[in-house]
Amino acid sequence: MEFGSRVAGLSALAEPVRLRVVDLLHAGDASPGELSAELELPSNLLAHHLTVLEDAGIVSRHRSHADRRRTYLRLHHDSLIGLLPGTASAAGSAAERVVFVCTANSARSQLAAALWREASPLPGTSGGTHPGAVIAPGAVAAARRHGLTLVQERPQSLDGLLRDGDYVVTVCDAAHEELGPIDPGPGVRPRLAGVSHWSVADPVAAGTDAAFDAAYDDIAGRVADLAPRLAHPRATAS
Repeated sequence: MEFGSRVAGLSALAEPVRLRVVDLLHAGDASPGELSAELELPSNLLAHHLTVLEDAGIVSRHRSHADRRRTYLRLHHDSLIGLLPGTASAAGSAAERVVFVCTANSARSQLAAALWREASPLPGTSGGTHPGAVIAPGAVAAARRHGLTLVQERPQSLDGLLRDGDYVVTVCDAAHEELGPIDPGPGVRPRLAGVSHWSVADPVAAGTDAAFDAAYDDIAGRVADLAPRLAHPRATAS
């Protein structure tokens, strides 16, 4: 990284609130409202810090693909690479399984689960808040174009799917906004290993090969980033 870019990046991070924002976004995307609540910070003050991070190219924002009044912030992990010589990777976390969630469980979460199986030995599956009847043909075609084998034969419901030790990733703004704090449904709430949100555009709405390929590329990059940071508890204990 060029020296000037390193100075700009480090200057943006050399403030407690902004560094905490980066810590929070490291796990996944979040709206300004969610960040404000977590940091107990007024929205106008948070807006200033977010602008500094955006100007430095560390985060970016876009409109929710569900509630268009909401925006999501995304951390660009590559913008942090090279800020310091020999920067070590983040310490890993332990989870029993990864569960990818979207509304219909027909496209994004299916692609995510299949990509996860190729990237990590940690088990993975997917579910939907309102599962559809079949996997979207566009998702099937995209998987075929990229030589990817889908994990499930059909969509399944999130109800009753979650269990202790799961790490949950919502890959759909609508599912994230519907669930809020993860609600596993009736019964005892499982003790989750963690929760993340990836704000991925809905390719089914566009219906084009380009939209499905863009979703595939987005998810593949995020899976590649998360996979080295999650391991089974037995692996982290050894």
